[in-house]
This record gives sequence, structure tokens and C-alpha cells, in this order.
Amino acid sequence: MLLGIIGAMNEEVIQLKEEMILENTREIGGYNFFKGTLLGKNIVLVECGIGKVNAAICSTLLIQEFNVDKVLFTGVAGALNPEINIGDIVVSTDLVEHDFDATAFGYDYGVIPRMEVSKFQADKDLVELAKNVAIENFGKNRVFMGTILSGDVFVASPDKIKWLRDTFNGECTEMEGASVAHVCHILNKPFVIIRSISDKANHDANMNFDEFVKLAAQNSKIIIEGMLKGF
Repeated sequence: MLLGIIGAMNEEVIQLKEEMILENTREIGGYNFFKGTLLGKNIVLVECGIGKVNAAICSTLLIQEFNVDKVLFTGVAGALNPEINIGDIVVSTDLVEHDFDATAFGYDYGVIPRMEVSKFQADKDLVELAKNVAIENFGKNRVFMGTILSGDVFVASPDKIKWLRDTFNGECTEMEGASVAHVCHILNKPFVIIRSISDKANHDANMNFDEFVKLAAQNSKIIIEGMLKGF
């Protein structure tokens, strides 16, 4: 089995890269794909860059060029659920592109016209594994399951938080996960998105993000390594 592991930023992949046994590095379209082993499991690790297009291109290349069996995406996010705090974990049950707006044609927000699916379901077995590892390491009260929202916007507004929560009932918001999920759905690859909360997506989000991103990335690393032990 070959696992694909994606992080959006260097902070989200550097710790995993430092611990893996690297076999080779392959550069494709500006993305560096690191192939090797981590905790005895075969992986391909890549930093996709920020935003939905970067994530979609990178995950497509990962699947098409390396034929990975499963895709794990790890990184940070801003909380939408008021019960979620900085450092808590959100495991995706499904993902939605919250900035997809075809409401002028009568569609609901987030619905992609002429697609049968706009809410992309994560693999149930991967979700269960991620949840169990997260609870084991951080405790049940710090682990949340539900919808993760993605869009090409860094949310830092209480009004935007309220709209996203009211419209989609999302647990957290970020900028890549749903596009990775979209690609995995099209290419028929099981996936799960794991997010550690770096900010509350409010007016303090920029300050909180810079301060806590490394801590959140460390939390994500713990979960990824725990999952690898479970395969």
C-alpha cells in the first residue's frame, strides 16, 4: 500500500519529512514529491501550496503520477463551531466548497451545477481511524467530527463565521481540503482531511494563526503518525 500525504504549507509537512526515510524526490510542475517510508509505511509526501487550485493540481498529480492508494491531507484551520478551541482537532466526515456560488441559477450555496455530488464524503474507515487516533492522543473533548468548509478566502470576520455556520453547519474553514476531496471523488480514491485549529476565524485570526500554526502542525503530525501505525 502506498499512502499519499499532503500539507498546504511547509510547517505542515516539514516535521514529517524530517522523520521519513527518503528514497527519492521528484519535481513535477513545481511540486516536490518526497517518496520513502515513515514508520515502516510507504508514503509520498508533498506540500501543495495555499488555495484550492494549488491543492487540486497537486492532489491530481499525486494520484496520477504515483497511483497512491489513499490520500491523507493534514494541516490547520479556523474554527467555526464556537465549542472548538485553538489546538483542537477536526476530522472530516464531508467537505464543501463554500465559495462556489451559482445561486443566480437557483442553486444553493456550495452546489456545483451539473455534478451529482457537491458534498464530498470522506472514507469512513479513514475517518474512524483518524478519530480514534486523535481521541487517544488529545482526548474526546478536543476531537470534533463533521463538515469542513474550503474556499479561497482567509476567514477573519465574525459575520462570515456566522454565515458559514448558518449556511453549511461547518465545523471549521480552510483553503484546500474540499478541492482535494473533489479530486479524490473524481478519481475514486479514499481520503480523509484532518485539521488542527490554529485560530477562531475571527478578527484575531491573523495574530492567532501566526502564533499557533506550528503547534497545530505538530498536532496534525501526531495524528498522521498514529494513523500510519494503524495501517
